[in-house]
Amino acid sequence: MKILTSESLRELYLKFFESKGHKIIPSASLIPENDPTVLFTTAGMHPLVPYLLGEKHPAGTRLCDVQKCVRTGDIDEVGDSSHCTFFEMLGNWSLGDYFKNEMIPWSFEFLTSPDYLGIPVEDIAITCFAGDEDCPRDEESANKWIECGILPENIYFLPKSGNWWGPAGTTGPCGPDTEMHIIRNKEAAAKLNSDQFDDAPKGTFLEIWNDVFMQYNKNEEGKYEPLKQRNVDTGMGLERTLCILNGKASVYETDIFENAILKIEELTGKKYGENEEETKAFRVVLDHVRTATFMLGDVKGIVPSNTDQGYILRRIIRRAVRFGRNIGLPQGALNKVSKTFIEKYASVYPELVKNSAKIEEELNKEEDKFSKTLQQGIKEFEKVAERLAQGETIDGKTAFRLYDTYGFPVEITKEMAAEKNLLVDVEGYNAAYAEHQAKSRAGSEQKFACGLADHKEETTNLHTATHLLQAALKKVCSDEIQQKGSNITEERLRFDFNFARKLTPEEVAKVEAMINEVIKADIPVVMKEMTVAEAKEQGFTGLFESKYGEVVKTYSIGEFSKEICGGPHAESTGALGTFKIAKQENVSAGVKRIKAILIK
Repeated sequence: MKILTSESLRELYLKFFESKGHKIIPSASLIPENDPTVLFTTAGMHPLVPYLLGEKHPAGTRLCDVQKCVRTGDIDEVGDSSHCTFFEMLGNWSLGDYFKNEMIPWSFEFLTSPDYLGIPVEDIAITCFAGDEDCPRDEESANKWIECGILPENIYFLPKSGNWWGPAGTTGPCGPDTEMHIIRNKEAAAKLNSDQFDDAPKGTFLEIWNDVFMQYNKNEEGKYEPLKQRNVDTGMGLERTLCILNGKASVYETDIFENAILKIEELTGKKYGENEEETKAFRVVLDHVRTATFMLGDVKGIVPSNTDQGYILRRIIRRAVRFGRNIGLPQGALNKVSKTFIEKYASVYPELVKNSAKIEEELNKEEDKFSKTLQQGIKEFEKVAERLAQGETIDGKTAFRLYDTYGFPVEITKEMAAEKNLLVDVEGYNAAYAEHQAKSRAGSEQKFACGLADHKEETTNLHTATHLLQAALKKVCSDEIQQKGSNITEERLRFDFNFARKLTPEEVAKVEAMINEVIKADIPVVMKEMTVAEAKEQGFTGLFESKYGEVVKTYSIGEFSKEICGGPHAESTGALGTFKIAKQENVSAGVKRIKAILIK
C-alpha cells in the first residue's frame, strides 16, 4: 500500500484519469449556482448537472476533478474517526461515453496497482445493487469485479437504500452504484454472507469510492426505463483514502490536520489523543474551523447570518467555540487554527489566501459575538438556579433551552448545577434534543438533498432574467457589482450581490424599466464556446479564478449582457414576460439580496 500525502494523492488521481482521456476541470464554488435543492455543493456532480442531463460540456465527455464539498447532515457524528463536514471529493465522469466495462477495471487498477494506490486485493470489499421488482440484480458489475480479481466472498449485495442513486425527485435519471470499501476487521467480515453487509459490526468496513451508473429514467408512472444518455459519476473521499493509505486510525491523523493539531496543542497545553472526550473536542474544532475557513474564503463570499448558508456557517463556528472551551481554547484561537489550514491549502485553493483578511475578521467577529451570548447564558442559568432549592432538578426542557438558545452543552449545565447542589434531568434533555433533531433533519432532508436541478421553462426563463438583472444593476448602481449567490425556483429568482445599501425606489424603477425594454426587444440569447482568455478579451464576466476550464460557454444578450455560464437559458428575451422586483433584503454587511418574478 502506497503512503501518500494529500498533495500527491490529488496529483496521482488526476494524472491517472488524464491518462485515460479525461480533461481536468477545476473545483467549483461551495455555493451551487441556481440550484434550489441544496445550500452547498455536496458532491462533485452538482456543478455538472446540465451536462448529466444532456448539454454538451466544453471540455468533452470525459472529465475529472477534485471538488470542494460540504455536508452537514451528519454533523453530530463529527468527532468520530471518519466524519467531516468539509471534505474533498476526487471524481471522474462519463457524459454518455464509457460505462461499466471501462469504469470498473479502471477503479480496480487505481486501487490495486503498485503504480497507484497499491491496496492489496484481499483488503477490498465491494457492494452492488441487490435488485428488486423495479430493476434486476447488478450481476454485471459483480462479475466485472470478479473478472478484475476481487474475491467473490468479498462482494456484497444491498437494496436501493444502500446501492442506488436517484432520482432527485419523483422522476428522472437514476441507477445502481457499486461501492468500494476497505476491510478493517477481517474476522468480522469473514462471518458475513453476501446479503449481510449491513449486519457487520461498526468499523468493519470503510467506504472510500463510489461508482454511480446512471442507466435508468424513472417515469411519471413509476416505471424504470433505459436512459438514452448513460452516465458514470464517481466520488472518492480524499480524507478517508489518505487515512487508509497511511495506516491511520482516523482521518484527523493525516497530514491535512497535522499543523492544526500542533497549533491547538500549543494554545491549550493539551495533547491530542490522550483522552477520549478531549480528542473528540479536538476533532470537532479541527473539522469546523476548516469548514468555516473554506466557507468564508469561497469566491461567492459567504458570511455568518441567520438564514441559509450563513446560518449553517454561524452554527459551525459557534459549535467550534463550544467544543474549544472544553479543552481550554482561548478566545481568538479559531483564527490562529484557521491560518494553519490557509497555509496548508495555499497552492491548491489560492482563494483562501486571497480572502485571508476576511476569514480572520469574520471568525473573530463571530467568536466575540458568541462569547457574549455565552455570558448571557450564564446569567440565565443563575435565574434558573435561584428558583430551585438544593437537591432539586433542572428539568430537561430548561436544560435544552440553555443549550439551544445560549450554546450551553448539557455537560456545562451539569457542572454548574453540581456547584449549587442541583441535579439535571439528562433523560428529559435528551428527549428534547431528539425532538429538536427530528425537526431539523425533516427540514434539512429537503435543503440538503442531492439531486439534479430541473430545467423547466419557468426556471430557465428566470435564469436568463438573472443575467439581465446583474447587467442592469451594473449599469444603474455600480460597475463593481458581482454575483454573491443565486437561487431559482419555479416562482422567483433570488440574486445576492455586493452593494452597501438597498436600492432607492428610483433605482428599482430604472432597473425594472431597463430589463423590460430588453425583454420587449426580443433579443436572441446567443451561446458560443471560447477560451477563458478570449472571453475576458471580449468583455464576458465570470468568476475566472477557479470555476472554469480552458474552454467555456458564453451567453450574450446583444451588448446588454455578456456572461460565462453553464446554462440553461431562454432562446430569446421575448419569452420572459414582465420583470418585477418583489423584495429587497440585507444578507450581511456589504451584501444585498433581490427577489424578483416574471409576470406572464
